[in-house]
Amino acid sequence: MYTQLQANLKPKHKHTYVIFSSFTKDTYRNLPSFSLSLLPFLQKSHFSSSSSSSQWFSILRHAISTSDLLLGKSTHARILNSSQIPDRFLTNNLMTMYSRCGSLVYARRLFDKMPDRDLISWNSILAAYAHSGEGNAENVTEGFRLFRSLRESITFASRLTLAPLLKLCLSSGYVWASETVHGYALKIGLVWDEFVSGALVNIYSKFGKIREAKFLFDGMQERDVVLWKVMLRAYAENGFGEEVFHLFVDLHRSGLCPDDESVQCVLGVISDLGKRHEEQVQAYAIKLLLYSNNSNVVLWNKKLSGYLQVGDNHGAIECFVNMIRSNVQYDSVTFLVALAAVAGTDNLNLGQQIHGTTLKSGFYSAVIVGNSLINMYSKMGCVWFAQKVFSEMKEVDLISWNSMISSYTQSGLEKESVSLFINLLRSGLRTDQFTLASVLRASSSLPEGLHLSKQIHVHAIKNDIVADSFVSTALIDVYCRNGSMAEAEYLFENKDGFDLATWNAMIFGYILSNNSHKALELFSHMHTSGERLDEITIATAVKACGCLLMLKQGKQMHAYAMKSGFDLDLCVSSGILDMYVKCGAMVDAHSIFNDIPAPDDVAWTTMISGCVDNGEEDLALSIYHQMRLSGVVPDEFTFAILVKASSCLTALEQGRQIHANLIKLDCSSDPFVGISLVDMYAKCGNIEDAYILFKRMDMRNTVLWNAMLVGLAQHGNGEETLKLFEDMKAHGVEPDSVTFIGVLSACSYTGLVSEAYENFHLMREKYGIEPEVEHYSFLVDALGRAGRTKEAGELILSMPFEASASMHRALLGACRVQGDTETGKWVAEKLMALEPFDSSAYVLLSNIFAAANQWDDVTSARGEMKRKNVKKDPADLIFAKVEGLIKRIKEGGYVPDTDFVLLDVEEEEECALYYCSEKLARAYGLMSTPPSSVVPSNKEPSYANRFHHLRDGMCPCADYC
Repeated sequence: MYTQLQANLKPKHKHTYVIFSSFTKDTYRNLPSFSLSLLPFLQKSHFSSSSSSSQWFSILRHAISTSDLLLGKSTHARILNSSQIPDRFLTNNLMTMYSRCGSLVYARRLFDKMPDRDLISWNSILAAYAHSGEGNAENVTEGFRLFRSLRESITFASRLTLAPLLKLCLSSGYVWASETVHGYALKIGLVWDEFVSGALVNIYSKFGKIREAKFLFDGMQERDVVLWKVMLRAYAENGFGEEVFHLFVDLHRSGLCPDDESVQCVLGVISDLGKRHEEQVQAYAIKLLLYSNNSNVVLWNKKLSGYLQVGDNHGAIECFVNMIRSNVQYDSVTFLVALAAVAGTDNLNLGQQIHGTTLKSGFYSAVIVGNSLINMYSKMGCVWFAQKVFSEMKEVDLISWNSMISSYTQSGLEKESVSLFINLLRSGLRTDQFTLASVLRASSSLPEGLHLSKQIHVHAIKNDIVADSFVSTALIDVYCRNGSMAEAEYLFENKDGFDLATWNAMIFGYILSNNSHKALELFSHMHTSGERLDEITIATAVKACGCLLMLKQGKQMHAYAMKSGFDLDLCVSSGILDMYVKCGAMVDAHSIFNDIPAPDDVAWTTMISGCVDNGEEDLALSIYHQMRLSGVVPDEFTFAILVKASSCLTALEQGRQIHANLIKLDCSSDPFVGISLVDMYAKCGNIEDAYILFKRMDMRNTVLWNAMLVGLAQHGNGEETLKLFEDMKAHGVEPDSVTFIGVLSACSYTGLVSEAYENFHLMREKYGIEPEVEHYSFLVDALGRAGRTKEAGELILSMPFEASASMHRALLGACRVQGDTETGKWVAEKLMALEPFDSSAYVLLSNIFAAANQWDDVTSARGEMKRKNVKKDPADLIFAKVEGLIKRIKEGGYVPDTDFVLLDVEEEEECALYYCSEKLARAYGLMSTPPSSVVPSNKEPSYANRFHHLRDGMCPCADYC
């Protein structure tokens, strides 16, 4: 199985800060340098509780202008700590600060808690959603919903209301939304506002509505160069070369001076109009110093990089397309930036087009272009395309090797990653910390990973990079994953200074080594030392609480996460959910789950798994239905749990539906899902479908063979089970403890005593597996069914551990059938000592005495049962069905067995025997299922749930059930 370390191999660059009720020196130490100059303003002595809003306003403005979320949070905390209740003006500015700093959640919390909102409040929250709406359909939808609420609360709006609303329209991609806002702006008299009409022109242009855009454009009284450029680009992108040229002429006549981008836009489309038009525009541009075919690539590259730096990948791609259309001579830097932008959009087709352009232009041979192609294909998961580029590069550098090694590792191709690392060493290039971190991550998933990691460790020491954060963290992780905690602790203890990633790796390592107590001790030390924590630290510590089933400590961790704001992180909230599930606190788990704004597949699966583990299988299936409605796609692990839920409920039809779903989602090839399906069909009584699935799967998996063996045994197929066991050994699959449970179960069910003894000794002598209580139980059961009750009793007494109540109960039942009063008596005494209020021991012992005509002992057993107030559970009296069944079986020659009746009965009282609880239960089963269904019998111990199939009028259990 491939395992990947998610966050411990490299430190996080994203800082998440905490709002505390008061500040400490440690808090100030974490402030960025540009915030330190404002520390005097945040000191408690500077502001009194009556400080005015304007005093805080300047600090908030600074936080907004620098996007300094920490400074903004710190200011907010000081406002709250000063006992000042923020007025509406101050709250509006706090919302704006959180919005501009990228924290929509905090902005929305403030808005929801505002008792008195004005138009500025509404505009601020709309701006927040518009700011975070690009690429997030949920935020766009919520933004529109808020605008509807605004119209219900406030009768008027301003241009500042329409500004974010129009941005939401653009992000939504819906033309109808823009047209609706256009109509609203017309209704309130703002349609010809310079900003509103300009925004509508831009939106219509982006949506290809050129006629509507031109109508608004022509009606505007003031138009700046930016707006002219929008119209020029709209015509150009739709191939209207002549209209572009005429519009450019109009721009010149307007008295405005076009910029470089406007000129390039025109030149990119007018070549088809004739050379004369192109030369006119070029001459005009040269006159304005806007056109230089040689030096312009630098300006374009700078513009491309600007888009990329602010995360506008689509803008960078659009700029690159315009550059190509403008016939600008691009260089290798152009492709470097363009490929980085494409990697961020996950658009493989576009990436391949640019790849083709590099081939045609000759830049493919440049090392930085080749490295960029490898990086792009790797991020898109196309590792073989990346490998092809790497193998075709005439010249490679260390970045090329590192990119390819990392690509193999991230794609789960650990052997290829290590092999490439060896080739790198042979090439003579000197490795760096990024090389070693990637290959260590790969080696941690290999069987020989520990040996490889030690060699890499030596290599890191020789090259003097073992102290690097990437390398030391990766080494600690790989040692922990391989159980070498001494080596991991040595590295950790000898590391200079505090490194958060290393501490996180060590805490996670203790959890992997089943030492969660030490993980929590390390976390406590971090916390008391005042060291910085992040969301990974909290999530890992919560996991440790869950592993130890420490609900109290887990709740404390939950409270700390809420106080520090980390509970909003999906990784942390999912970890808290998992902790509550493991501790069995399902009420808290449901509460946490319901508070997660957008649960991912991990959170949904954790909730479903928790329900199944806590016996709420019906609820698990209901939650799965909600998951599908939410649009989250389940993975193989989710399906494996859902199949388990169906098997627990013996819900065959539900299991089949889930099977159909996983086929549709292409998850049926997963081995764990397949094994779960085999087990489910067997437990639901459909052994035929279970065997068909079994034959289609990889035959080298022990768990798969076990599922099929146990399934056949449950269905009474003793000989088939033993034959399958022989096939398993012939395939070279090593049996384990569960394998022999299935084999011994089959032997006991069909009375194969000698085979049971043979396999019981085989597991210890040949495979070194020590028998456990379940193995002894089935051997005892086999002996009892064969009438060798005394031998079974001796086996119980010779066991190296105390026999279970179910084992005694099974032997007592055998004593009843065989009429072994002597053995039955001491077995019943043992069972009564173990479970004094279990009625079965008294009833079975009474039946044994009754069969031996020892009526005084019957009366004594019944009296003891009455004296201890032990009551037998009443059965449901489904008389009509039973009478019908009795009539049919008497026609077939049925005669009631009166051997175990407690008193002598007259013939007319014989009908009383028809209504025993077993017959009633079977009657109910026949009534509740379709005619062709298998009715499972759960009369036996829980470890031996079995199905009964009549063959030629007989059941393989020989009436023992």
